[in-house]
Amino acid sequence: MTDAGTSGGQIDTGKPHSARMYDYYLGGKDNYPVDVEAAEQVISLFPATRELALTNRLFMHRASRLLAGRGVRQFLDIGTGIPTEPNLHQIVQGIVPQARVVYADNDPIVLRHAQALLHSAPEGKTAYVHGDVREPGKIIAAARETLDFTQPIALSLVALLHLVGDEDEPRRIVRELLEPLPSGSYLTLSHATGDFDPETWERVVEVYRKGGTAAQVRTRDEFSAFFTGLELVEPGVVPAARWHPELGEQRGRRDAPLCGGCPQAVTDGCPADRAVRHGLPIPGLTGLTRAGTAPARRSAPGGRGRPGRGSGGRCGSRRPRRSGRSCRRPRPGSRPGR
Repeated sequence: MTDAGTSGGQIDTGKPHSARMYDYYLGGKDNYPVDVEAAEQVISLFPATRELALTNRLFMHRASRLLAGRGVRQFLDIGTGIPTEPNLHQIVQGIVPQARVVYADNDPIVLRHAQALLHSAPEGKTAYVHGDVREPGKIIAAARETLDFTQPIALSLVALLHLVGDEDEPRRIVRELLEPLPSGSYLTLSHATGDFDPETWERVVEVYRKGGTAAQVRTRDEFSAFFTGLELVEPGVVPAARWHPELGEQRGRRDAPLCGGCPQAVTDGCPADRAVRHGLPIPGLTGLTRAGTAPARRSAPGGRGRPGRGSGGRCGSRRPRRSGRSCRRPRPGSRPGR
């Protein structure tokens, strides 16, 4: 069963849109000359952009498989982008046919394709919401029509928050999205950082901003603030291509400068118990904390997160300090993988 959410507006072909640029990076054809021009500017500044987009996509595949394999049956994917098979619902419903998936994006062209392509397995359900992440309350309200907010939900904000400027209060947005999620829920997040090449990323950001997208890369500390109350679980922060490689194909470069990790909150009062985290495209984003404890120690800039380090090692700072409970085991009463 498939539902379409609220209708969108006219497609603006006079300025680039991040969803259509991302489609171009992945080799798609649902883009316009203005998107191609902007995307090529980004590629000229950062030639590995296409490979990074693919690595990011494959990470999403593996994270979705992991969560579905642990029994999660509800997914809210915000910043969906133009459908590229396999889509999230195809992955999770292949494991849990009765899974329910709600997609949300603010580009009318995404809505147009969502109505045509997002067909659910008969046992499950998919829905699409034409909504802006800067209005989280509206997205949550629409998602309630499909998802049961008394049961765990996997919230996905993949490659999205670096398209939300500080003026739109992204930390507040994440908090408001997490607040209604019950115990046993997850957060999947990827983000760009300019820590190790600020000049290049200033230029990349400028390309997006000239096109009307409030792009903003963030430092390690700024990124970590999104995960207040969450703690890393195994395997910790690792290069994205090495994050649970057994869960999917490895077509991207194994030395691609992307990181993945999984923080977990194990005390009462945290809206989302676990989170899959992915740093994109420069490593060195880590330092999540267990709810109710002091911040985890971080390595100094140029330490273990240094980009010149061998690609096989961890690509973040020290693992978060444990406080009386192994982060391999969720607390009693939470919903572990089933």
